[in-house]
Formats: sequence, structure tokens, C-alpha cells
Amino acid sequence: MNLEAFGVNGMMDVACPSSSPMTRLVQPAETAECLAALGQQYLLREIGPALLAEITPHLEAEKLYSSRPIYTAGRPGVWLESLYLVISGGPVILRSTPLDRVIAVVYPGGSFGMHDLPLGCGRVCRAFPSLVEAYKTTAVLKLPLRVVETLYDQQVSFRQRYDTLFEIQQKFQYHLLNCSAYPPQAVAALLRALVYQERELGHQPSPDGIYRFNLPLDIIARACQLNHRTVDLVLKGMVKAGLIQPLGQEDTPQDQVAVVDPERLKEVYGATRDKVDWWPLR
Repeated sequence: MNLEAFGVNGMMDVACPSSSPMTRLVQPAETAECLAALGQQYLLREIGPALLAEITPHLEAEKLYSSRPIYTAGRPGVWLESLYLVISGGPVILRSTPLDRVIAVVYPGGSFGMHDLPLGCGRVCRAFPSLVEAYKTTAVLKLPLRVVETLYDQQVSFRQRYDTLFEIQQKFQYHLLNCSAYPPQAVAALLRALVYQERELGHQPSPDGIYRFNLPLDIIARACQLNHRTVDLVLKGMVKAGLIQPLGQEDTPQDQVAVVDPERLKEVYGATRDKVDWWPLR
């Protein structure tokens, strides 16, 4: 594939947005590191190193910081100019309004912004305005829309994976729809959603079979519509039940939830009030 197919003629044609002073073009010295990161991306995993090398000069690197909105998704008639590829840090979350509920969580290796590109399902898959922000400092690469369009038209594997991202997001939100008022089931619904998402993206489980998520209490509370104290009690109950690893130990940082038994987690996900014996409140 020739670079001219992207509609750009060199690095200087990809301008850094004036509204994002931290955005810059990937420099030649960073190419090897950038290629290694791109190889971990779900979208770009099978398109080949030669094409990745052609794409790299057109990427923009950006550092996202917590409590600083990235953009508002779902605004009528407003489209993005780039697809975001998460390289490290995070997670990046999508917060609905007005309930301030977390309805999407993106980890390194994932992508976001496709719902706001005039491409594929993005043309018709529109939602209500929601805030996109990095929960913690996050490094991303921005893939220009012109490059995304060319890959989508000419690369079958890219097109299939791009469309699959919409399916994964819909199923993630389906899990969240099952967040009942019963706290163990609500938290289990979120964990099941994350297990499904990261398994389908091919990022988890780790070789030891454990699913590890950077998942602060605040994200769980917003996604499940619970208070922080209740979430803390549920997680402690799950530790005692052997569903997740103890929190705050050396191998499990305080903000990390490690699911050790996703199959038994299904029982909690489908449980009623009288079936979870480790939950003290009736």
C-alpha cells in the first residue's frame, strides 16, 4: 500500500490540533518503539509489519491526563478527525449524562473514538452526548481518519476487527444493563463485562489464567450505581469467596482487581438475593 493512498504526502501534512498542545508527530527515533506498541493493538494486530511501518509517520502521540475531558462523544453532527489507540496507562472511560455512570472502559491495546468517526457503523450508531476522559495518565496514538478510511476499505482484517469493536461495546453495555440493585450481582455484572471484553480483544487472561484490571473503586461505583463503601464490602466478600485476589497486596495493587475464577463469577452474575451466602446484608 502506497502512502499516497492515505491522502497525505509526508509528515508535515498531519497537523497537530491547536486545541491539544501535547499532541505531536511520532519522531523517527521512536519508530521501533511505536511499531512494538502498534503490534499489541487489537485493530492492527494482523495487517503486517510493512504496512505498520508506512502508517507510523502519520501517527500523532498524545499524553492524556486525569480530570481533563478528551472530547464529548455523541454530539449531533460532530465527528472526530482521528481514532485513538491506547498505548499505556489508563483506563479511559466514557461517562454518561446526567447519571454520571461509566458505560465504557478502555485499557492499553484497545481503541476508542470509532463511534464518532463517519465510517462503518459509526455513521448510524449514535448515542447521547457523553464525556470521554482518562481516569489516569494515558499515552495514546492518534490514527488520522484518512488512514483509517483507507485501511477499512483495503484491509479485510482491519475492517472485520473495526466492526467487531462495535459489537464488543454493545455487549459490554448489555452486561451493565444487568446491574441490579443487589450489590454482589451489580459488581459481578461489571467484572463479567470486562472479562468478556478483554478476552475478545485477546489481551487477557494472563498466562496464569487470571484476569487483571486496573479498576479503582470509583469506576466500579459509577458503573454499578453503588456507593464506595458498598463496593468495598462486595470486593472483600469476593476475596473471601475466592473469586478475586486480595486487594492491596504486593502482587495485587490497591486499584487492581484480579479475577481468579471467572466461571464461578457467572454464578454471582446470575444470582438472586438468597443465593450469595457471603453477602452479609439481606
